[in-house]
Amino acid sequence: MDALTLLLQRRSCPALQAPAPEGEHLDLILRAALRVPDFQRLRPYEFIIAEGDGLVRLGVLLEAAAVASGKPPEIVERAPRMPLRAPMVIVVVSRPRPSELVSPFEQRLTAGCAVMAMQMAAQALGYGGIWRSGWPMFDRGLHDALGLGAEDQVVGFLYLGTPARQPGPPPDAEVGRHVRRL
Repeated sequence: MDALTLLLQRRSCPALQAPAPEGEHLDLILRAALRVPDFQRLRPYEFIIAEGDGLVRLGVLLEAAAVASGKPPEIVERAPRMPLRAPMVIVVVSRPRPSELVSPFEQRLTAGCAVMAMQMAAQALGYGGIWRSGWPMFDRGLHDALGLGAEDQVVGFLYLGTPARQPGPPPDAEVGRHVRRL
């Protein structure tokens, strides 16, 4: 699949099953993340990979964070199962580096681009993925449990695996509705 087709046909795939990317495929996916726009090459991100028992450990951390932050019972009950929706979850963290030239906001954008690059690389290799966010992305208790610093920020949970079913075609995009010229 050529790059333009890949970009224009991108779809999130929520129905994922084993196998997840591993070995050379996982290495290629991570390398794609390292190629995103990154002024000054600060590499302001970290990738925390959960698979196998790591998915269960991530679920335990999510449940504890839900309890500690007073989430409703249905969210607390669902929290430990959230990572089990895919055979691999990559927690993508923005870790701003000291810089007089590159603001923390710009560095967060770089980390966000890394999520997209990994999802696109996974799709190019025949895997499916979905970039999830929600309350855990902003929960400081979860951040602490993951060993993140005060300036660090989860920018997404990239769920990866083999599509259990292919998502439908992408809806037509009306470019004109989102563009204006000066």
